[in-house]
Parts: sequence; structure tokens; C-alpha cells
Amino acid sequence: MDASHDTLRATFWKPALSTGKGPRYLRLASFIEQSVADGRLRPGDRLPAQRELASWLGIDFTTVTRAYNRARDRHAIEGRGPLGTFVSTPRIAIDQVLDLGMNIPPAPIGLFLGEMLQKGIDEVLRHTDASMLMAYQLGEGGMADRQAGALWLAPMLGTLAPSDVLVCPGAQATLAALLLAATARDDTVLCEPIVYPGLRGAAHSLGRRLAGVATDDHGMLPDALREAARGHGARLVYLNPTLQNPTARTMPERRRRELLDVAEALDLTFIEDDPYWRLAPGAPAPLARLAPHRVHYVATLSKCLTPGLRTAYLRLADARHRDVFLNTLHSFALMAPPLMTGLATQWIHNGMADRILEGVKEAAAQRQAIAAEILGDAASAPAHGIHRWHTLPAAWTARELTVAARAEGLAVTPADAFCLLPDGPNAIRISLGGVRDPERLGSALMRLRALLHEAPPSLRAAVV
Repeated sequence: MDASHDTLRATFWKPALSTGKGPRYLRLASFIEQSVADGRLRPGDRLPAQRELASWLGIDFTTVTRAYNRARDRHAIEGRGPLGTFVSTPRIAIDQVLDLGMNIPPAPIGLFLGEMLQKGIDEVLRHTDASMLMAYQLGEGGMADRQAGALWLAPMLGTLAPSDVLVCPGAQATLAALLLAATARDDTVLCEPIVYPGLRGAAHSLGRRLAGVATDDHGMLPDALREAARGHGARLVYLNPTLQNPTARTMPERRRRELLDVAEALDLTFIEDDPYWRLAPGAPAPLARLAPHRVHYVATLSKCLTPGLRTAYLRLADARHRDVFLNTLHSFALMAPPLMTGLATQWIHNGMADRILEGVKEAAAQRQAIAAEILGDAASAPAHGIHRWHTLPAAWTARELTVAARAEGLAVTPADAFCLLPDGPNAIRISLGGVRDPERLGSALMRLRALLHEAPPSLRAAVV
């Protein structure tokens, strides 16, 4: 098919409604986008007039109009007045990478971010002196902010006093400050061998060592923790026990209690990084609820509401550590952003945060179902959260697959980004929230599935 402006032949459009799912206008819009992505439609090609295409496909004119509007909103096509409708230039979003690598929550179903932000910030400005939002604000957060933190943490930890909660500028800064405050240079911090990359980065930058503790399907093994703590002389342990990043595994309550028994016997302290607890229906009680005096508990809003809220709440294992922690945190992250903190506080107090959370949970469940159907786990128990851990076929290595996916316009994260040792599992983490809408996510996952069914480039090159 050349790039002239002649009307495209009807035969090209006949398969437009025969693939995909959902309303016909979405299937037609997806067909247009996919045809642009794979080169069957090229920049400058003129699309049929809407009535003409409706006649070819035997559908209503309004269905074609909705499909064209959808494709136009995604910058796949553009209208040129009386000249007609044309495929857009190569700067369209289809040519950009579809992000299955960044672990962020999807947009909440039934809510519109722009409207929420406008209303929320208007309320913040009505109830707060604007000059204070632009001033330095040291300490653990204002009273209203700490009250909001106590409300947010109540489902996980039970009733808290505002004085129990510190308001921090995101989980990453909080983790770094905890490492600095609770350990010395060259000290060893124990963790699972497959662990959140942010902890690896912080430990490396701060001169702390990480040592992996053996796990099974339920998480860290108590006997292995006991042995590692004695062998390394370690006193600090990092855990992400609920919807663990990247494996999405949730540690059962019995294992949590067994690990706390070891901590009690050896005088260990846990950092419990718990960003996903409220996305996991029926999750066991956090370690910090079972043994508050043994656990520094960190919960960020960025992974369950929206990443722009750089707000995390911390409950320390011992209030006597408060000043040391805050002085350490303020040495490199002076304060949580006042405007975003004010917005988080406003949303928690007026119930909007819970509405966003429910919308995110609904969107995450929808995306997990799409991934299960496309990647072949539809018969397994429903998955929760915003990411999946996918074991690769033997022909592929995680690194090869990541490079090949990038060439196909897909970003995924290989296992070695999370593994302390080089002989980790042959798997990738697939994040489900970064792609803008479910239809695009489905298209991205289908492209990934097709790639997984192919031979790696190294094997293809060997065929003669």
C-alpha cells in the first residue's frame, strides 16, 4: 500500500472488526492503531470517508465516527478539514515505548485526574495560607498531616496517635534515612535475595552491604534468617511482605510470626516496606501490627494512589529514634513537598483518597484479568496489585527478552534488576499501570506474547 492520498480499498478494512474484543468502535480504532504500528498504514495515508467505511463494514456511521475520534485522541490520525482524515506523522504515541517496566498504579476507574487535582488544590488553598505552602517546613509534618497519616495507616496498624506518625518525602528517601540512622558504614542489612531495586541502590550509595536470606514460596525462611544474622552480625532486616516487588508474593501470617520470633530472640529490627497492603484483599496483618516494637513501618501513597503524591508515612519501632531519624532525613531531603502533602492530607480527610484507592483497585483487577487471559494464567487464582512476575521460556534469557522487547517498543524489567546474585530466576517483572489504557495494555501484552513464542535473535541467526 503506497502513501498516496487515494481512497484505501475496501478489502483492506474487511478484517477490522473480526479481531479483538469490546465494542465495535474500539475494535475499529485498535485496528487503525495496529495498522499504523505495523506499517500497513503509513504517515500521510488517507483514510476512507466515514460513511464510505461504514458502508463497507456494514456498521452505523456513528460507530465509525467514534472510532475515528478515539484514534484521533491517541494521535494516530488527524483531520485536515475538507481534505479528509490522514495517518499522523511519526511523532504519534504509537511509536513510543509502551511502558511495562515502571511500577505505578493505573489511573482509577471512574475518576478524572485533572478534575481531582483542580478541586483538591482549590480546597487546599482555601484552607491553608498559600505563603506557608511555599515556605520551608521542617519536622515530622503538621498536625493535620500526621492526623491524615494516622487515618491512612489505621487499616494496617490499628488506631494510632498523630504523634506516632512521621510524614516523609516518599518511600525511597525514607528507606535511605532509615539505613543511615540504624546502621554504620559497611554494616550488613539482611533481605530476601530478590529485592526492590531501590533498596539496592540506597545501600550501594550509602556504603551498606546487603546479604540475601534464603526463601521458599512463603518468603524468608526463619532458620535462614537466624543463621544469616549470626553469620553477618546484622541487626537490621528489610522485608516487603505483601505483594512483594517483584514476585507479587504475599507472606502468610504464620511466617510473619515465625520471623518475629527470631527477631525477638536475636534482638533484630525490621524495616517493613508496605506500599501495596491496601491493594491486597485479605492481606495478613503487617509485622508492625504484630510486633510494633520490632518494626519500622513505611507506607507510601505513590504505589496505591498516584506517583505524583511524594508522601510516605513512617511509624518507628521506638519513638526514641525519632530525632536521629529526622536529622538524618533532613540532611538530604529537607521536607515533604508542602503542596502535595497538603493535597494528600485533604484527600484523606475528605474521603477522596479512599475513592481513588477503590478506583485503582478496580483498574488493577481489570488489568490483571487482561494479563491473565493474554499470558495464559486465566485459570489460576485471581492476582492482585499492579505487577506480575513472569517466568520465561527456556529459549529466552531475561536480558535477551528485555532487549528484544525494547526493539518492539516495549519496556519490561529483567530479573537481574532485583537479584543480589547473578544466578537468579529467568523471569521478568511486568508492570500493569504504566500503559495509559486497558486497550493499549492488551495490545502491548499481545506483542509481548508473540515475542515470547518466537526464537531469540541469537537462535534465529544460527538457523541455516
